Amino acid sequence: MQTITSKPDLRPDLRRDPRRDLRPDVLPVLAGGAAAASGVGAALALAGADSPLRAPLALFYLLVAPAAGLAAALRPLARPARLVLSAAGAVLIDLSLARSLRILDIHSVEAGVTSVAAITFLLFLIGIRNRLVHFSPGRKKK
Repeated sequence: MQTITSKPDLRPDLRRDPRRDLRPDVLPVLAGGAAAASGVGAALALAGADSPLRAPLALFYLLVAPAAGLAAALRPLARPARLVLSAAGAVLIDLSLARSLRILDIHSVEAGVTSVAAITFLLFLIGIRNRLVHFSPGRKKK
């Protein structure tokens, strides 16, 4: 026979924190939204569409794409260091890429967006390589 009470169980191991339950669900949604906004910004910039969203979404792409690639490449670092380095590195990549395109006299929106996409792709490849090398299951720790 089971006793039913109206009092909540106050044992600390059974209490649920609603903020803790929300965090794992919100972060992938935000990342997906950022990826979608970046993709739309790159597509609008490459298509040359006359839209009021073209400039802000393209700028968002130019900042977020290299930062995400750097964050993937710097995965072994602690989260705060990875955040700071990827943000600063994204600005550095954008500025050096703009300077290089200006020196080579191929300064256009399409060249900038494709160059950022190529650099981001290479950074993601570095991140995948690091993950395979450092986190492989057969690797023995010393």
